[in-house]
Amino acid sequence: MQYARLGETGLTVSRICLGCMSYGGGPQPDWANPRDWALGMDEAREHFALALEAGVNFFDTADVYSIGLSEEITGHWLNEMAARDDIVVATKVWGKMRAGENSSGLSRRHIIEACENSLRRLNMDYIDLYQIHRWDFNTPIEETLEALDSLVQSGKVRYLGASSMAAWQFSKALYLAKENGWQRFVAMQNHYNLIYREEEREMIPLCLDQGVGLIPWSPLARGFFAGNRDPDGGASVTKRAQTDAFAHRNYFRENDFVVAATVEKLAHERGVSPTQLACAWVLQAPGVTSPIIGATKLHHLQEVFEAVDIELSAEEVTRLEEPYQPHPVLGYVQPSPKKMVG
Repeated sequence: MQYARLGETGLTVSRICLGCMSYGGGPQPDWANPRDWALGMDEAREHFALALEAGVNFFDTADVYSIGLSEEITGHWLNEMAARDDIVVATKVWGKMRAGENSSGLSRRHIIEACENSLRRLNMDYIDLYQIHRWDFNTPIEETLEALDSLVQSGKVRYLGASSMAAWQFSKALYLAKENGWQRFVAMQNHYNLIYREEEREMIPLCLDQGVGLIPWSPLARGFFAGNRDPDGGASVTKRAQTDAFAHRNYFRENDFVVAATVEKLAHERGVSPTQLACAWVLQAPGVTSPIIGATKLHHLQEVFEAVDIELSAEEVTRLEEPYQPHPVLGYVQPSPKKMVG
């Protein structure tokens, strides 16, 4: 495994972050996203053991994943298998966790409540990286930033991160934190892969300028490079591939298959898998610290862990990027523009 600093912080993380959305499952409330494909407690054990053996020290989950079960499983196995001082644990707040008007969002009330509940489920004294999962249009960002800062000051959180928003929103948050002396976001968990590169327009340049580390989610386009998708929208092999509505909605454009075919051809020439090549491309992208990789099969994890040693030439990078065509914004809700007067 290789390691890098998270942005301009002194925190060192593995170049692969284990995404823990794959663990949880169980009965879900009517308003929750079903995760029938997620692995249970016992099935997840080998995944954490393999990751730690490979040198992974960075683990990302969220309270909303399987409505808390992912955090419970993540905390259970990490507490058993690793020393707390040797690992970096990230989780998120924003999503709806229970019935009720104040059960989601980024109000001070919900943030404090959610952090306490995450710590309890993880069975840990602190969270290394606490991230806002999405932007909250109903709460002033000042309220959110002040609440997050209070968690850092109390010692319950070490660093702050954000995920999936417009660049102007993130810029506003960074500016306000600096103006008020609050802890700033040090990481951006954005939607970024060879099939979806719209983040290169504004968000990534902003993060590079501000020293914010990138830890992309869906860096392998939800398994799109595994070779089990077809233009008719079909998928096979894994239950998640068959039932992943997000992937079907966002990664089945005609040109997406052109990109995948380019990856497959170069991978064959290099003697590596298309998935490994796609991961290697994300790893070499400017500003990327640690792409977040989730899997339900052990050999898929092993495959990605080996990708950190693949080096791409400038010519190969150009070849992989050449067939890309612009996409609409995917992965978060765009704000509705206000009507201009005059």
